[in-house]
Amino acid sequence: MEPRNFDGGADRPKAARGDTGRVLVIGPYKRVRRGDPDATTVAHGVRNPEARLEEAAGLARAIDLTVVEAVLVPLSEIRPATYLGKGKVEEMIGLIKANQIDLVVMDCALSPVQQRNLEKEWNAKVLDRTGLILEIFGRRAKTREGALQVELAHLNYQRSRLVRSWTHLERQRGGFGFMGGPGETQIEADRRLIGDRISRIESELKKVQATRRLHRAGRQRVPYRVVALVGYTNAGKSTLFNRLTRADVQAADMLFATLDPTLRALTLPHGGKAMLSDTVGFISDLPTMLVAAFRATLEEVIEADVILHVRDISHEDAEAQQHDVEGVLRQLGIDPDSGQRILEVWNKVDRFDEEGRANLMNIAARRSSERPCFPVSAVTGEGIDALLAAIEDRLAATRVTLDLSIDASDGAGISWLHRNAEVLDKHLENGRFAMTVRVDETKRDITIAKFGAVPSAH
Repeated sequence: MEPRNFDGGADRPKAARGDTGRVLVIGPYKRVRRGDPDATTVAHGVRNPEARLEEAAGLARAIDLTVVEAVLVPLSEIRPATYLGKGKVEEMIGLIKANQIDLVVMDCALSPVQQRNLEKEWNAKVLDRTGLILEIFGRRAKTREGALQVELAHLNYQRSRLVRSWTHLERQRGGFGFMGGPGETQIEADRRLIGDRISRIESELKKVQATRRLHRAGRQRVPYRVVALVGYTNAGKSTLFNRLTRADVQAADMLFATLDPTLRALTLPHGGKAMLSDTVGFISDLPTMLVAAFRATLEEVIEADVILHVRDISHEDAEAQQHDVEGVLRQLGIDPDSGQRILEVWNKVDRFDEEGRANLMNIAARRSSERPCFPVSAVTGEGIDALLAAIEDRLAATRVTLDLSIDASDGAGISWLHRNAEVLDKHLENGRFAMTVRVDETKRDITIAKFGAVPSAH
């Protein structure tokens, strides 16, 4: 059977994308024995294999693939040629033929050689975890920036997987003399073209980064702080984003429902404003090329004043997911143990029964004040007020509150304060404005010198 093409192109007709083939998902997970260092050093050492396999099947369904069967394959060792052992490879041949499988998804990272060998053995297209995640990102990217970032990651992935499929561009002779060697082969031409395209995309992404820096500089001139949402995919970030900002960002019970970053205004309990950023969800074994490609987007997280780590606390692998997210944060240069900057949000508490909820609240109450957590339900709104109050406290912790008195005729000075500070209180007394403002530490001395302000007693 000729395998169908799963290139995930966004420009294909919708009807052609509706039925994308019959898929077999294989979870080839290495057995972790007691005493094995992987059991403690790798997050997968504590991850439930069945949950990992279901996640892989969910990734396949996220791009409308029809998952016919999902098979768990415990491994004692990884084979260099085919990843699986010879017996398992042959066993899968029967399963693939019996179910008329078009595509096999291997929930692991395959080398180019392993991928080609399996495709020859099974006579079906084989996609590894990295390729599958790239397909999803390619389908979901809506903005120009997102499309560029996905294409960059895809090209870096493809460059190592080019195979010599035709030789019509190969020259038999070239160079000087009678014995000139072969000229440029097709695979060399493909690599050169991919390299050129990568260079162009990287140049365009540098412009995107420059534009984002300008936007951030503009927000820094205005007293708006940035709060960023991070978390495992399908942890409920977009639902929480909608709850906090009353926005209508797409929120669905699927992996990677949101890909493109979104910024909305967040109103704090005492009337202050902040900018809330919803970012792409993380996942275990997130391809490093995707982390690199999406760095322009994730700069919103790097530069954020407060980071909300949203966790699906009802998930059976919640702890392993936490480790995966923290691993990506470390790749971005963010210390996940920085309690002053990161607030842990335990989402989906509405899924617990009364006893489970009481137990969860007790655990949260016993957490150290340096690493607090906030049980919430983005669906029902439970715990949202406490979370907003904590966000406001964290944002205020790095700012100074000042009392000052300004002549009512000093329009330029009052305008400067509204641009560079957060005005908490303002009322007219005997022709002068008594104002209480909150400013960054960096602008404290400037404000005092300009207006003779004094630290507030509030």
